[in-house]
Amino acid sequence: MIQRQNRPTDRRRILTSPAVHPCENISQATLLASLIHLAATICQRGKQFVTQRKNARRAIRKVGILLMFLEEIRDCELVFSDSVFLCFSELHLAFQKILFLLEDLGREDATLWVLMKSEFVAGQFRMLIGSIATAIEILPLDSMNICGEVKEYVELVVKHGRNGEMEVDPDEELVGKQVESVLNCFDRGIEPDFDFVKRILDFVGIRTWSHCNGQIEFLEEQIELRSSGGEGEQREVSFLSSWLGVLSYCRGVIFFQTLDSNAGEEEQSETGIISEKLGCLNPEDFRCPISLELMTDPVTVSTGQTYDRSSIQKWLKSGNTTCPKTGERLQSKELVPNTSLRNVIHQFCIDRGISLPTAATQGGSNIAGTINPGSNSAAAAMRFLSRFLARRLVFGTEEEKNKAAYEVRLLSKSNIFNRGCLIQAGVILPLLNLLNSSASQENAIAALLKLSKHAGGKRAIVENDGIRSILAVLKNGSSSESKQIAAATIFYLSSVKGYRKLIGETPEAIPGLIELIRSGTHCGKKNAVVALFGLLMYQGNSQRVLRNGAVPVLIDVVLGSDKEELVADSLAVLASLAETVEGTIELVRNSGLAVAIKGLQSMRSVRGGKEHCISMLWSLCKNGGAEVVEALAGEQSVMGSLYSAATEGSSASGRGKARDLIKVLQRFCETGALGDFLDSDGPCERPQLREL
Repeated sequence: MIQRQNRPTDRRRILTSPAVHPCENISQATLLASLIHLAATICQRGKQFVTQRKNARRAIRKVGILLMFLEEIRDCELVFSDSVFLCFSELHLAFQKILFLLEDLGREDATLWVLMKSEFVAGQFRMLIGSIATAIEILPLDSMNICGEVKEYVELVVKHGRNGEMEVDPDEELVGKQVESVLNCFDRGIEPDFDFVKRILDFVGIRTWSHCNGQIEFLEEQIELRSSGGEGEQREVSFLSSWLGVLSYCRGVIFFQTLDSNAGEEEQSETGIISEKLGCLNPEDFRCPISLELMTDPVTVSTGQTYDRSSIQKWLKSGNTTCPKTGERLQSKELVPNTSLRNVIHQFCIDRGISLPTAATQGGSNIAGTINPGSNSAAAAMRFLSRFLARRLVFGTEEEKNKAAYEVRLLSKSNIFNRGCLIQAGVILPLLNLLNSSASQENAIAALLKLSKHAGGKRAIVENDGIRSILAVLKNGSSSESKQIAAATIFYLSSVKGYRKLIGETPEAIPGLIELIRSGTHCGKKNAVVALFGLLMYQGNSQRVLRNGAVPVLIDVVLGSDKEELVADSLAVLASLAETVEGTIELVRNSGLAVAIKGLQSMRSVRGGKEHCISMLWSLCKNGGAEVVEALAGEQSVMGSLYSAATEGSSASGRGKARDLIKVLQRFCETGALGDFLDSDGPCERPQLREL
């Protein structure tokens, strides 16, 4: 349903070429062969462009003439003088830039933006054809042994290049003005005429929901690339943001009926979560060991392990000097791009129609992820769209409600302003009502998850008695995806202090989370574990968690899972439970001491998992007394692990507890007495929710 877009593999600002260096220190034959190859590639770009058709065809025709000229030079085996070599070097630069320009014009997801930049694009064509004419004009054509017909054609290229015949097509100029009028309507808070906007979109080839979605993804990418630029680029970001808002409106309103969000398994494969789809193959090959997200820029460190660049850079900037996966000390901080893996991931995503996440979705600077709409027109478009979707969620058919829920799910994925508009338009209550529909449940719960990240969304869910509806999905959801998303929603709701008690007191909450930990998918287990951790931040929930048998279930996860992040998060919950006497008793009863010792010795990273083990041991000794300390002191290998953590731990709390335990064990071995514990905080590191 969602068609794959013809996106280039490199991410760059559109209508700009990367650094193109002049030809230096190469042979005549190499330069000529490269020129012929570039010219032939350009001539193959003779596709039907949506915009700039005349200018593109003129440029391609001129390059085609020069291709004949270059092939004749090659066949005649002419020897270049220094001046000829210099001319051909300039020609080589111009050909490269023309190729980049044609690639941008051929992008199906950038047609509207290219239309809005018509004057600039025509100017680029004039400049490049002019530079070609200048390079050819100073060639000694009369002394070259080429046929008269080819010579005449080349002279025409020079003549037309000087005349600057590249102009904006009148039809494109007219539509460009119409586009500006649409922006002006939104800027004044007026909803433009539906048919008028539809005609504009049709002109630039945007005729379906998928086409419109591709344009939106393109604009998001370009905004990210420009978001950290200077004043000029910030103005362009504002303009791009305007069209991002308008196209979002068009996708949700004009193409609403063309979205089939009841496409069953095909819809899930196209719109599902990347991490879930990767689970069908071998996701560990493509996920970053730190973030467990799809790697967009994989790099290899000195230990041979591969991570996503943004994740490992954050790790190193935090002062860490070890490999997160192996715990080995890094010999250098050099990050070597893993191009082969990057290409495999990219091809894997292309084959399945998956959009590669950008750096913006992984924490980069991006206006789409801020509280600001980017422009007045974008804000107005989003408000109109939010009201439209709210009406469809209430008054639409079952199919229309599902489509509207899916659109809300997309709009609220990363944009804080969008979430606020949707919540204000009143989408929360109808989304909660859709949780009873098996056909719409997954889109509705996913939309609620995104909206629950907004303070107003949390409040609206609770005020509309949404906790019980979400817990019903957690217990009896129509799919494993719905259940794990419900657990994630509980996690976000539990970030509000007052809601932790409310959720914990709801009878279905804690048993539902524990059951998901026991029998859910990997992602479901992880979301349930961190949701449980969130609830334990209210001390009154500790007894409820213990009464429902969480300890043996979590210990089974620690002992049976090969996913280190899930194990670390489970250890964090166990460490939290160990802070109470009742929790210590339950842990000791279920071999929790042995589990903590094993985790301290076996977990590869000092960060997270090992520190949770130290925190658990600290609480077990404090609450369990001499019997626990004696058992711990009997494990000779523990002391070495504690010394290592005391010097290499990633947090002051973890290092402090390790030192305290060393002192306690040393005193116990020497005197048989426990000594006094120093005050310390709770678990060293709060586990992080796996993003959906």
